[in-house]
Amino acid sequence: MPKLNALIAGSTGYIGIQLIKLLIKHKNISIKYLCGNTSVGKKISFFDNSLRLQKLPKITKFNKNFLKDVDIVFTALPNGEAQIISKYLLKKNTLIDLTADFRLRTSSEYLKWYKQKHKAPNNIKKSIYALPEITGKKVKKFSILGCPGCYPTSILLPLIPLVKKNLLNTKQITIDSKSGYSGAGRGVHKRFSKDELNESLSAYGVGFHRHNSEIEQELKLHTKSKINFTFTPHLTPMFRGILSTIYIELKSNISINKVRKMLKEFHKKNKFVKILKNNSMISTNDVINSNFCLISVCKTKYKNKLIVLSAIDNLIKGGAGQAIQNMNLKFGFHEKKGLE
Repeated sequence: MPKLNALIAGSTGYIGIQLIKLLIKHKNISIKYLCGNTSVGKKISFFDNSLRLQKLPKITKFNKNFLKDVDIVFTALPNGEAQIISKYLLKKNTLIDLTADFRLRTSSEYLKWYKQKHKAPNNIKKSIYALPEITGKKVKKFSILGCPGCYPTSILLPLIPLVKKNLLNTKQITIDSKSGYSGAGRGVHKRFSKDELNESLSAYGVGFHRHNSEIEQELKLHTKSKINFTFTPHLTPMFRGILSTIYIELKSNISINKVRKMLKEFHKKNKFVKILKNNSMISTNDVINSNFCLISVCKTKYKNKLIVLSAIDNLIKGGAGQAIQNMNLKFGFHEKKGLE
């Protein structure tokens, strides 16, 4: 099979670098262009020395004329910029966006949560919220794939099956998520000193973090019940990884074994989700540098309440790896290709 040509816009951020590292191992992909705004003319190895031996293009400013030379456009840009690029797409192009530009299903919701007007509202209908374990091969029908946020990925993979099977009191869900500081992008270093990042745990976006919007949007698709949840994210003194701790209340006569059984049944064909034994303790170290999501269901002192643990690498399963997984599904490659 001939190789597909790819363009990466936003190639120098943490997600962009991770995407490059994975794509250079993918036998069906050739990286044609690396694009950036403030790093034009530089080699990508300036941002990550481990790439110094790779034959990669120098960073250039995005030009819409590049689109005729590529099949896939990956975007990891500030919010709003992928929307502009989407206006120039040719029929041969697939846009895989790793930002929030095509996660929400209406332009009004985007304005509400991101405080800026959507620049390509007509392209929303051409896009899909592409969580691979849920959308699967449906991505084949869309030219724009909006990859989920890292927090929602860790939260929706355990919650959607339970909500869909009507096992939970959907008005009593509490989500506490902790992420490595890479999840905030390179800009995090402008807001926090080295000591603050390495020695401090901090909550942020309390009550109104933007990822509330996509968590609610996607859960509502799978239940007729009213959804009420509280989500609080935290930055932790580590570089990468997410651990989400989800507190749930069960409907009557639902056991912990039934919850685990339902999760195993739902994800039995999903190659990157592992349901562990009940009460397994998991950590971010268990998933670092992989595209896996580990899920554990744990007892509490209350019979009708459980704690669900979910761990991912935010830069891979919550970012670049998930984008490649979607690409594999879109183009008919083996789902694990480039992600082994």
